Amino acid sequence: MTEHTISDAASISGWRKSSFSGGDAGSCVEVLDDYPAGVPVRDSKAPNGPALVFPAGGWSSFVAAVKAGEFAV
Repeated sequence: MTEHTISDAASISGWRKSSFSGGDAGSCVEVLDDYPAGVPVRDSKAPNGPALVFPAGGWSSFVAAVKAGEFAV
């Protein structure tokens, strides 16, 4: 079974701020590239907290939907 969380996201290096994060420091999502089990995502305000791990295909679909404006308010 594939893990869906990483309990201490700070234990892994290489995080980068998502290009779709908000411009202010309060709403930053960080992702980790080249993780073998999927795409980990964490809140930059809680670097020692957990990260969610999404299947690569699901993450790609989500990013495509964001780029297409499907979640615009």
